[in-house]
Amino acid sequence: MSEVIKLADITKFYVMGTETIRALNGVSLTVNNNEYVAMMGPSGSGKSTLMNILGCLDSPTTGQYILNNHDVSHMRDNDLAAIRNKEIGFVFQTFNLLPRLSALENVELPLIYYGLGKKARRERAEEVLVQVGLKDRMEHKPNELSGGQRQRVAIARALVNNPSIILADEPTGNLDTKTSIEIMAMLDTIHSNGNTVILVTHEEDIASYAHRIIRMRDGIVESDAMNEQIVGFKG
Repeated sequence: MSEVIKLADITKFYVMGTETIRALNGVSLTVNNNEYVAMMGPSGSGKSTLMNILGCLDSPTTGQYILNNHDVSHMRDNDLAAIRNKEIGFVFQTFNLLPRLSALENVELPLIYYGLGKKARRERAEEVLVQVGLKDRMEHKPNELSGGQRQRVAIARALVNNPSIILADEPTGNLDTKTSIEIMAMLDTIHSNGNTVILVTHEEDIASYAHRIIRMRDGIVESDAMNEQIVGFKG
């Protein structure tokens, strides 16, 4: 399997007044193409900071991050944004949809930044909305959709650029149990179709969908194990 992510001794320090906060303390890990990984940890464990670095939303203080053969450790913001738009599809707890745009227009957005023409954009956006079961909801605005439908729009938007990685941050945090199960089934399908999926969650039942679970504590990787090795988790 080819490596899609390689982190080597990643640190992240924040200076707040006279105090230095050490959010990450030397994290090293590798994620291969088409892995399904859950990242867990209590508040303050460093998992959100690590997610921001993995998603090219932030840069490490020290260490090296290789993403699909690109060293993104200390790229400038514009270069990071270009890599992020090409390589990573984000799914957030709060959906992050633009309220005045239809589902179709929300899904088209990354393709505008990608420089795709209008006709090709529309065709690709329609294709992924059909894929997530929203063929009849394309022209609806977010406030006309249920929470589960909004998250499906967000998943379609994450998929539209054919990214290397789907990064899902608490994707079921605002959803009821039945809808959460539907969304996790969808992420399962996305993984089965060949995508690398990285899931950030604090819920054990949501993490149990992943094939590998990384647990963070105090800015380090406390454990990193395949799912079937953890008693009580389904494989």
